[in-house]
Amino acid sequence: MANAPLGNTTSNAKPLPAAPFALVAAVVALFFIWGGLTSLNDIIIPKLKGLFQLSFTEAMLIQFAFFTAYAFVSVPAGTVVARLGYGKGIVLGLAIMAVGCLLFIPAANTATYAIFLGALFILASGITILQVAANPLIANLGSPETSHGRLTFAQAFNSLGTTIFPYVGSALILGSISDVDPSSLSGEALIAFQKVEAAVISKAYIGLAAAMIVIALFFWFIRKRLGEPSTTTPSMGGSFGLLRRPRLGFGVASIFLYVGAEVTIGSFIVNFLTQSAILGIDEQGAGKLVALYWGGAMVGRLIGSLLMLWRVISPGKLLSLVAIGAVILLAVAGTASGPTAGYALLAIGLMNSIMFPTIFSLAVEGLGDKTPQGSGLLCMAIVGGALVPLLGGKVADISSIAVALIVPAVCYGLIGLYGWSARKAAVSLEEADAAKVIQ
Repeated sequence: MANAPLGNTTSNAKPLPAAPFALVAAVVALFFIWGGLTSLNDIIIPKLKGLFQLSFTEAMLIQFAFFTAYAFVSVPAGTVVARLGYGKGIVLGLAIMAVGCLLFIPAANTATYAIFLGALFILASGITILQVAANPLIANLGSPETSHGRLTFAQAFNSLGTTIFPYVGSALILGSISDVDPSSLSGEALIAFQKVEAAVISKAYIGLAAAMIVIALFFWFIRKRLGEPSTTTPSMGGSFGLLRRPRLGFGVASIFLYVGAEVTIGSFIVNFLTQSAILGIDEQGAGKLVALYWGGAMVGRLIGSLLMLWRVISPGKLLSLVAIGAVILLAVAGTASGPTAGYALLAIGLMNSIMFPTIFSLAVEGLGDKTPQGSGLLCMAIVGGALVPLLGGKVADISSIAVALIVPAVCYGLIGLYGWSARKAAVSLEEADAAKVIQ
């Protein structure tokens, strides 16, 4: 899932003393957790869609509520983490995540869709704070020379979380879907049915809340080993002026488009695969196949990192190639039928793999002291996961899921153009300013 390599940190951040493997592993585990929780949205969408008899547009409000948190919380979170320090920042993020999970209880008890959406926003707010703290922390837990390896390792675990959670979640949440058609019920009978079915979701998230509390307590006890609060508070003043730099501005737009496309496809997968013309399987079986979508991202990330590490191909060109690959797979999924269409859609996960970190690194290249501000803008662009799925859902309501795949296809096409435009090394911001040239 979307995962900023550097997060929102200060430019004067210093590497911490060499950290024990256990400490690094504990921080890496956080990447696994938020990746998994984010991917669970793909599982609860079909559950709540059927339970509350929602249109695709209404169901996509789940992603809207979740990813809107990035727009509102990412910048303030940078200031909060700077004041509290990494350790306390992680504890705060985990605590808010636990609150979000617990809010699923009143949502289920009242069978109220709006409360589910509010719970998801709170949960995502905690995840945002966690990302802002954990991304720069993992980079600073040791020498700068090995920071890239630690980040890549952590991102692989993020993908592992997005692979495992949908499989387990589909068994716990979708495996209990009743044979009763909610549209055949009304009044008190409908409300009672919704409460019983929604309780399945709340029980799963209660367990997650308990886990968040235990992990938060662990990080509270080791908080002092994760560094002291910054002596200066990062300022986002003037950050938006950096968007005049095309490499960053187009990069921010590409992050918006990428997260939007990734989330849109993930949200459609279960409903797409269950169609009789595609795989014709039940929702639990389709939910388990979501793991292939995210698992492909994990495998592709490992392959892509080796290709770039060995300098087989430049990051920009590789980004263009995988974006073109995603467009081709979407065309197959949208025009074919049967297993060919179903597995073409799932295979897009492989194309997604290197997109986020590659777009991010290309966008901040050459920013120097302004890198933290550029990072903040890129983190805010994750809000694409809230808006693009709504557009896709609207198109699906008007026509079909197959036609709605045009929305992510356009996103990937524009991302391919960005990769090609950024195939060469960037001119540093200092050099551009000195020469009165904005690249």
